[in-house]
Amino acid sequence: MAKLIVIPTPIGNLEDITLRALRLLKEADIVLAEDTRTTGKLLRHYEISAKLISHHKFNEHKSVEQIISRIKAGENIALVSDAGTPAISDPGFLIVRECVKAGIDVECLPGATALVPAIVTSGLPNDRFCFEGFLPPKKGRSTRLKELAQESRTIVFYESPYRIVKTLQQLIEYMGDQRQVSVSREISKMFEETVRGTLVEVIAHFTQKEPKGEFVVVLAGNNTMAEEDKNSENPVAYKKNKYKE
Repeated sequence: MAKLIVIPTPIGNLEDITLRALRLLKEADIVLAEDTRTTGKLLRHYEISAKLISHHKFNEHKSVEQIISRIKAGENIALVSDAGTPAISDPGFLIVRECVKAGIDVECLPGATALVPAIVTSGLPNDRFCFEGFLPPKKGRSTRLKELAQESRTIVFYESPYRIVKTLQQLIEYMGDQRQVSVSREISKMFEETVRGTLVEVIAHFTQKEPKGEFVVVLAGNNTMAEEDKNSENPVAYKKNKYKE
């Protein structure tokens, strides 16, 4: 039976793709691409000849019914984004949801995503964390930052080079200047860099050095809240937290 296959693509180094992903890209009847030019470069690098169709946030609502019809007619369709795993801060959620509603099998391959290497290399606790994607650009931003200031888990989110310094400065406003943070950029690319320290120290680094590339921010949780969780009157919750220490 035909299906939708969600295929992660490299976030930098083109070697960061699985053999299974390459095989399925070759076998797919159609490859839905966020940007056909970007995906085209990847396919040409691996000498894959595939029919590319543009599928992005500006046209996905219009094209989803046609895509479902083609899968029901027997075509295997692969979905890729420009980099990383589709639907993780990229287009993909809508078509996956509608395929599930229509009873169509959805297969997602494991693969590249920026948040995992960023949190692993941060040196911050990663047994429990929350992923925020991109913070609200304007409306609701202050409210969300107030909520996150109380979060005891490590927090991970994405940011652009144009807003990274301003965002780090806003984090100080809500969380204090000594909160620990790890900021990674250009993961798996030539100029990959991870800067760790307090918010003040990391801001100083990117104030002196012009921010370039896509950023992943890994922020330590609120230690005060973590201690309250550990000392919770709930014996089950306390036992779980104690086990993790």
